[in-house]
Amino acid sequence: MSYLLALDQGTSSSRSIIFDQAGNIVASAQQEFRQIFPQPGWVEHDAMEIWHSQLATVQQVLQRSAIAAASIAALGITNQRETTIVWNRRSGLPIFNAIVWQDRRTADYCEALREQGYASVIQQKTGLILDPYFSASKLKWLLDHVPDARQQAERGELAFGTVDSWLAWQLSDGALHVTDVSNASRTMLWNIHSGDWDPDLLALFQIPRALLPQVHASSHRFGTTRLFGAPITIGGIAGDQQSALFGQACFRSGMAKNTYGTGCFMLLHTGGECITSSNGLISTAACQIGTQKQYALEGSVFIGGAVVQWLRDGLKAIQQSTDVEQLAASVPDSGGVVFVPSFTGLGAPYWVPSAKGAILGLSRGSTVAHIARAALESIAFQSAALLKAMTADAVAPITELRVDGGAAANNLLLQFQANLLGIPVIRPKITETTALGAAYLAGIAVGVYQNQDECAQQWQEERRFLPTMSRDQANHLMQEWEIAVGRIR
Repeated sequence: MSYLLALDQGTSSSRSIIFDQAGNIVASAQQEFRQIFPQPGWVEHDAMEIWHSQLATVQQVLQRSAIAAASIAALGITNQRETTIVWNRRSGLPIFNAIVWQDRRTADYCEALREQGYASVIQQKTGLILDPYFSASKLKWLLDHVPDARQQAERGELAFGTVDSWLAWQLSDGALHVTDVSNASRTMLWNIHSGDWDPDLLALFQIPRALLPQVHASSHRFGTTRLFGAPITIGGIAGDQQSALFGQACFRSGMAKNTYGTGCFMLLHTGGECITSSNGLISTAACQIGTQKQYALEGSVFIGGAVVQWLRDGLKAIQQSTDVEQLAASVPDSGGVVFVPSFTGLGAPYWVPSAKGAILGLSRGSTVAHIARAALESIAFQSAALLKAMTADAVAPITELRVDGGAAANNLLLQFQANLLGIPVIRPKITETTALGAAYLAGIAVGVYQNQDECAQQWQEERRFLPTMSRDQANHLMQEWEIAVGRIR
């Protein structure tokens, strides 16, 4: 039997999972790493810590499974996207901490570009909304603020990459400086129509082309790693949300998934058509096999499951994240409390970088249980706003939503989500779909699977949540949510 290894490098932890050919999890390992907050709105990671935590989980999972590296047919990498790393090509050392996708330090610069009229041309070329979320302004900040960085970059001494590129470099001992189309499309430097780094955008952000990685299809023989006792082919690379779309077997236009992680990320596959959103969503490259371009519409919620972490660490309302469902279920509803958790600005479809979080509708009768319920419901409200925008942009109606991610284990959340949306919300048997997508991409590259159809046949439903709320009541709740958002805007 052939095994596939997925490296799932996320915002708060690194994981490695070994799958068998049938898509079942054989073994997994996970390790958290530090979140660095130098000042309000700034979020950083130590890139060496990312690498060492990822390396440790690979070693752990091989040991736990007792599977030799020689039995691994290929490995796939999936990663937190937009997070920006620059390193020295000779030493392999980062010149600064990784600037994380959540970081807002370039908000003023992005606002200045918007005032100068660049927002529309950026969206036309990249499919993206002009926002600090994406890599381009972070990369410019590094070149402008790290001593001698710009001069070194212009001499070709530095390399830029999102986390996938950084891992591929480390895995190959500096032989590979690569990425895939899904990650490239999140940099705000990649033209998703021409399929190349855009010279106008490189000039606008003052980025030397010598910094940039080679871009390939998501399923591709990128190279090999020899760190684990036998050579393993690196056969798949994809940004985490596109990888989850692939792992959910959403291969056809009109199929949608939502991942409930640190943030929430809803993607609608649009096939070979790149749809420009009129409703605050972004167009992005979906996972690509071969030369045929694939696209998706995406909505990004910056604070999803992270609101539960705040209840645990900030408010001290719960001891463990899993306690939130029981606490929230101890009251029949939120008692009129609405929680807008815009701790790092509002993402799609609102795009308000300066927004701050707020809890509204408190009364003397409000308890911590009502706040916990409102916090859970905020995840569903934000996702419902995304689906509404998607439905307005999409050609065909969305008939179901496939879900995954850590918070997808929360039945209360998924039932409320189905109630708001008015369509079935479906949880698969394997919820580690981000890692599974990377494994599938790697498997296709080396011939473990002949095509996507083989992967689609393995997808299995675990539970289906059907709407039980009237559309009038759901619409009323959404109106209350939009009023609350309006107050903090």
